[in-house]
This record gives sequence, structure tokens and C-alpha cells, in this order.
Amino acid sequence: MHITLADRRPGTALLLLAAVPSMLEMAVLAGLGFFAPQPLAPQVTAVWPYDSYHDLRWLLVYHDSWVTFALGLVIVIAVRGLLSAGLTALAWPPELPRPSWRWLVSRNLEVAALAIVIISPWAAISVAFSAVALSWYLFASVVPILLIAPFLQRAGVVRRWWRGLPSVALLGWSLLNFLVLTLAGAVIVSVPAWARIFVAGLAGVVNALLWRRTVWAAARRPVRWARVPVAPIAIVITMVAAVGMPPLAKVAAGTGTWRPPLVTRPLPERVPYAVIVLAGFESRWDGQPPVDPRVARFSYAGTDDSGRPLPYRAEDTHRSLDSSAALLATQIDALHQRTGRPVALAGESEGALVIRTFLDKLPRGPVEVAMLFSPLIWPGRAFYPRPGRDGWGVVTGWELRAIAGVLNMFRNVDAGPDEPFVRSVIVEAPFYRNRILCPVPGVRVIAFLPLVGAAEAPPGEYSRVPVYEVAALHGDVLSREDVYQQVIRFLSGERVDQPLRVYEVVQRLGAAWQPPPLVLEVNPLWSVGREGDPAVTGRICEAS
Repeated sequence: MHITLADRRPGTALLLLAAVPSMLEMAVLAGLGFFAPQPLAPQVTAVWPYDSYHDLRWLLVYHDSWVTFALGLVIVIAVRGLLSAGLTALAWPPELPRPSWRWLVSRNLEVAALAIVIISPWAAISVAFSAVALSWYLFASVVPILLIAPFLQRAGVVRRWWRGLPSVALLGWSLLNFLVLTLAGAVIVSVPAWARIFVAGLAGVVNALLWRRTVWAAARRPVRWARVPVAPIAIVITMVAAVGMPPLAKVAAGTGTWRPPLVTRPLPERVPYAVIVLAGFESRWDGQPPVDPRVARFSYAGTDDSGRPLPYRAEDTHRSLDSSAALLATQIDALHQRTGRPVALAGESEGALVIRTFLDKLPRGPVEVAMLFSPLIWPGRAFYPRPGRDGWGVVTGWELRAIAGVLNMFRNVDAGPDEPFVRSVIVEAPFYRNRILCPVPGVRVIAFLPLVGAAEAPPGEYSRVPVYEVAALHGDVLSREDVYQQVIRFLSGERVDQPLRVYEVVQRLGAAWQPPPLVLEVNPLWSVGREGDPAVTGRICEAS
């Protein structure tokens, strides 16, 4: 059959079907004034499985009972199956006989349901990321989607899609789709509000081109290993690989032996402060004191009768932020009485949240300086109720408990979504989402931010205090020599402020792969507060 140039161009119907839904979602979000999730709009008509990943993240955040989740799941599968069937039909190669419309609808409904099952654990992990704002969880939720995408993209096109290796072309189009969605999300948060619907529509047009190329690659190209069930094997391997998360998460959280220069070197004489150093989540301390008597380690286990910090275990860091802040207040008083000096606080990751909780809820006393290393950016963006209760994200909570139960089989210390530390962040989400990197009257505050943490930060404002940004991993900032030199400068009264231009670039590139935040005012537990909602406005440190 002779194919003309016109046959090779996507038809108007395909372009409209791919562009209009993305524009509609963007228009609704813009009309509601809901800023943070706008980068997700281009994914409405993305190629499998990015489209289902978009749907499931919305559903896991925005359901408030098992019934609404089940109803939402049926609607999501039905709409996704019909939309994908239409896109597949319109993208079909003209020289090949197209399956019947009935077969395409039936097959794409099946694929929509299957994709939900396969993607659900990773979407749940992304919601866990939005609760605690750790970049590791964001990467752990996105990378598996990238790996399984080429295998699922044949599912709605050919009958025995689970057999054989995907072609190089499918791998390439899958990766290009990911890059397009990433760039589209970054552009959406970089242009004026009036232009975002246009950008979403343009991204939809590119989706149409990718649907055409993906369907052609799946329908026309023969596969290798045609009798081997490669897709199920790849999917199972991807899921089983999750057991590698605990040790990597420990590295990301700065666990194990943690002795930054502040505790291994004497402070210069020009530093007028006594310093308390706070480690992060699942750190541990054997009780070895810092070299300089003006420096003390914070203990998550409290102090002995003489006021000395006690050694602590990794599980001691699981306590609530309020209880840790109370322990910090006691240790501040003890250090001040012993040294007679004003106190500076230096906390990494969870330690930074403990400091911020203390500064907000308890008398500051002799504290004059707060240095926050790898602080969590906008945590508390998701919610799930305690076991046995209904509420926003109820199904998500149980899915996270199931995932934690599996992972705990490979951990020395059990962790889960209901431990006091995580629960305290979720319950106090209005404060932690809005106030962590805000000025504190009477206290000099600075944030030392790792570049990888830029992916944690949703689009919009993230700090109103001086920042020193470095190319580092989360939890690996306070141990760096260059950062130590800046810490000494700051403690000596000098101005330290070094934002990196690339930080905001990374922040915008990560925007498309974050789950939509739960709006503060829809959750009765949060709506009674007086905090502004940066998820809506894109601005922090504001009252409602």
C-alpha cells in the first residue's frame, strides 16, 4: 500500500484528543487557583504508564473513604481505558489492519486496571515522599516507572504484549515521553499564568506525536525473545528491587556513625557561642563527647541526672517532634548553664525540624543562632488517618503500611508510616509546610541546602532565610569541609548566603513528578489553623 506524506502526519482528531484533556485540567487548576499540581496537567494524555501514574497520584491523595476510593478507581479505569483506546485507534499505522474498536476498548480497559495494580506501590511511595519530603522517596517512586514503561507501552496495541523484549524504538520513545513531560512541567511553572493552558495544550500535541510513534513501534516492529514472558519478569524484578530501599534510605538520611567537623574539631576562639549539634533520622550515638567542651551532641534519649546527653539508638529518633523539642530545651539550658554562653543550634534533616519546632513552640532562652542542614522542604503535603479511622488518604495509609511491613523484614529497626515522628509531621502539616524556612524574630537563621533537595521542593517559593546551596546529597551537608568553613563564618557573625541558579532549575524539573498536595482547607484537622497554604499560592511564611 502506498503511504503519502499526509498519511504519516497525525490527524486533527488525534491532536485534539491528546491536547484538549491536558488543557482542561490546566484550566480547572488555574480556575481554582491551585498552583502546585499544575505541572501534572500534560500527563493526562501521556503514553502508558505515565498517564496512569498521573491518575493514581490524584486518587491516592484525594479520597476520604474506602467507598470514594473504590468509586474513583472505577471511574479512573473507565476513563483511562476509553481515552487510551481512542488515542491508540487514531495513532494506528495506516498500512496495517487496525483491531476492532471493541477489541481496543476491551484491551485498554484491561491495561488500565493492570497498570493501576503495577504502579500503585510506586504511586503510594510518592505520596509518602510528599508527607516527609525526602528526595530518596521521590526517586524511588519515579525510577521504577521509567523501567517498566517500555514493557507496558505494547499492552494496549498487541495481543501477546507480555512476550519479547521491547524494541529500541520503544525504549527511545518512552524515555523521550518522560523528558517531554519533565520539561513541560518545568515550563508551566516558569511562564505567566495566562500562558500555562497554551503550554499544556502544546505538550498534549507532543503527546499525540509520541502516541503515533509508540503505537507504530509496537505494532510494526518484531520483538526479540518472542516466546519469553519478558514483561512479567521485568515487572516482578522491579518490584522485588524495592528491598534495596532500606540501606539506600539510611545513606540518604545520614544514619550510622555521624561525626561532622563541628564535633571532631575545636571551635575557633572568635566563635562566641556554645553549639548543640543534632543528627538526623535513624542516626545513633555512642555517647562519645565532641572535642570542644563548648559543643554538645543532642540526644534523642534525653539526659542523665547530671544533665549530660545520653547515648541513643536509631529507634529513639522515631519519637515525635514535640517530644524531641522538649528534650532539646532541657539540653539547651544545661549547656548554657555549663558554659555561660549564648547557644547556637545546628541540625541536619530531622534535627533541623526539631530545631524549628523548638523555636516555634518553646521559649528560646539563650538561643541566638539556628543552622538548618538538609531541612525538609514543604513536608506534610499528604495525609492519611490512623488505623481504624476514615479520612483523606485512608487507602494510601494501608498501602504504605503493607509496603513498610515488607521492607521491615530487611531492616534492623522497624519503621512505618504511623511512627510518632512521621505522624507529628502529618498532624502539624500547616506549620511544617509553611514555616520551616521562615525568619524567626531574635534568631539568626540560615539553611544549608543540598542540590538533590531541589527535587524535593515543589514549584514556588521555598525559603525566606539566607541559604547556602551545595552539590550534595540529603544528609551529607554538615560533614563537608567547605560547608564547615561557612558554618564557622556564620557563627563568627559574618554574612553567608550562596544560592545556586541551578537549584531552581532542578526544582522546576522535578515538579511534574510530585503528587498533588492535599489542600489545607479540605482537611478538618488542618483547616482550623491560621497558616497560609503554599500549595495554593506558591508562597511561604504567610498567614491564611
